[in-house]
Order: sequence, then structure tokens, then C-alpha cells
Amino acid sequence: MTLSITAVVLAAGKGTRMKSARAKVLHEVYFRPMLHHVLLTVQEAAIDRCAVIVGHQRQEVLRVLEPFTVTPVIQEEQLGTGHAVLCAEQACADTDLVMILCGDTPLIQAATLSEMIAAHQDNRAVVTLMTTLLDQPFGYGRILSDAQGTVQAIVEEKDATGEQRRIREINAGIYLVDRSFLFDALRRVGTDNSQGEVYLTDIIAIARSQGLAVHRFVHPRAVDVLGVNSRVELAQAHATLQQRHNHDLMLAGVTLYAPEAVLVSPDCAIGPDTVIEGPTRIDGASVVGRDCRIASGCVLQACTLGDGVTVGANSVLAHCTIATGDTIAPLTHRHG
Repeated sequence: MTLSITAVVLAAGKGTRMKSARAKVLHEVYFRPMLHHVLLTVQEAAIDRCAVIVGHQRQEVLRVLEPFTVTPVIQEEQLGTGHAVLCAEQACADTDLVMILCGDTPLIQAATLSEMIAAHQDNRAVVTLMTTLLDQPFGYGRILSDAQGTVQAIVEEKDATGEQRRIREINAGIYLVDRSFLFDALRRVGTDNSQGEVYLTDIIAIARSQGLAVHRFVHPRAVDVLGVNSRVELAQAHATLQQRHNHDLMLAGVTLYAPEAVLVSPDCAIGPDTVIEGPTRIDGASVVGRDCRIASGCVLQACTLGDGVTVGANSVLAHCTIATGDTIAPLTHRHG
């Protein structure tokens, strides 16, 4: 039986640790706003519908949502993650399952979400919670388990005891929940905690108290599921997405002498047997043909290169069309 799923993406927060006047989900990571990466992953995972919770700088966030078919949901006051999801109750009215994600996790992959959905159904769970392990779990909610290893609850860092803070398994902030349970449980959640907020995490303890099945989905690669909370983590996320794309380019037959220093936007096409020698940036939906050679230090924006083109070192080309077999001298600067 195929169950319908609505994704609820939390994108209403300020992101104060970014030290920025701009809402966190609007910060660009690998050529796109952070939020776009999450929404593209939801699309790729073939999740039926998507609602996005907006609040802080809502007009700017609504603008970046325009390319996507999503339902915007306004959270007038930021009263916690549980309250944010409650705001989406109407948007989830006709669905079987609700997948809750954060808009600041640009590295999450569609295959991971698909595996989580399969695990939820295989285990006949009411709630499936994604977790991961960290050597330094400071700041994250810890997973509390009983002697049999069954998840009992999540405790936030600020509410945890010293012993609980030593737990390495943390809440990754991604949930798959039966809709019929989710919103009833959220109405039961109080605000008796250090933040005075409605914690989404409390639905785990509520499910256990009702004897309902809670499944933990442990993701082995913590980097994929953790949120971006600082400029340092922003740079790390950018580098990871760049590495993933360059890995795919190399598998498709493109030679990269220094893959860590090559930046190719995902809307570009690079033909097989092309060699990119060193630090290079190619973006703006550029098309590079087969068997080209691009020397170190080049920048190509919105260019079309035929097959067998050579671009000399430290050239900057914008909106150019280069014919098959042509050679561009080093240090060339050309626009159009």
C-alpha cells in the first residue's frame, strides 16, 4: 500500500548564530539558497506535497519559494518547532504521513529520505526519528533509550543532566510521523522547559507513553543531516556539495587535476575527455564540449565552448561562444 506523504520544511527561524541580518535559510550554499537544496531533495524523493513554514523575513523567504510548487504556511510568532508544525495542520489535512525537515540542512540526500520512508513502513512505526552519532554532541538533543535500546524520549541540551549530555546519539531533526497521531500529540505538548517553547521532540515521549511504535533510523554520515548554524558550517556544506558534483563529473569522464579547487555550478554541462587543470570556476549554465582543455585560473560564465577548445591560463570569459577547435590565449578577458 502506497501512503501519501507531505513534507513540512521548517524555515521560519532567524539563525542568530550566523551573525547575519539575513534569515539563515536564505544564505547561499553552492550556487543556491540553502532552502532550495532541501526542497530539491524533497522533489527528488518523490514526496507528494510540501509545506514550508515561514516567519522571520517572510517576504524574502516567500520570494525564494517562487520556483517551487509548495504551500507557504505563516508562523506569526516563533514559539518553537512544535508550534511551527502545528501551523501546518491544515496543509497536511489530506495526507497519511508527515515528513518534518529543517530548511538549514542542504546536504540531506533523497536516497536517505527514501530509505527512511521504507524503514517507517517496514517497522509499522507511528513515529520514525532520524538520529546520528557525534563525538562532540554539544548543542544537540540527546536520544534517551531504555535497557533494551528502545527510544524513550529526546532531551534538549539545555534541559539535559550531566549524564545525559554524555550520550553521543543525537536527534538529526528529521521525522516521519503518522498524521493522525502527530497533530493530536502536538496539542498535548506543553512549554515547561528552559526555552518556554513547544518542543517538537516531545512527541517521542508522548508516543511511548501511549504504547505506540517509535523507530530510530540511524544515519551513519552525520555531515549529511546536521544543520548549518555558522559561517564555518556554511563553508563546509558548500565544499561537500562541490565535492559531490565534482565526483559525478569525474565518473562521467571529465578529468579534474585539483577537484577540491574546481567550482562548476550544477546547471553547467561538461563533455567527456575535457581536462580542467587547476583552480577554475564555471557557472551560468555554461556548456563545455568534449576534449576541451581549460588551464588553471580560468573563469567561465554563461559560455558555450565547442569540442576541442583550449582556454589558456587565467582567462576570464563571459557570455562567449567559442568555436570547435579554437584556442584562447592565456590572460584573455572577453565579454560577449
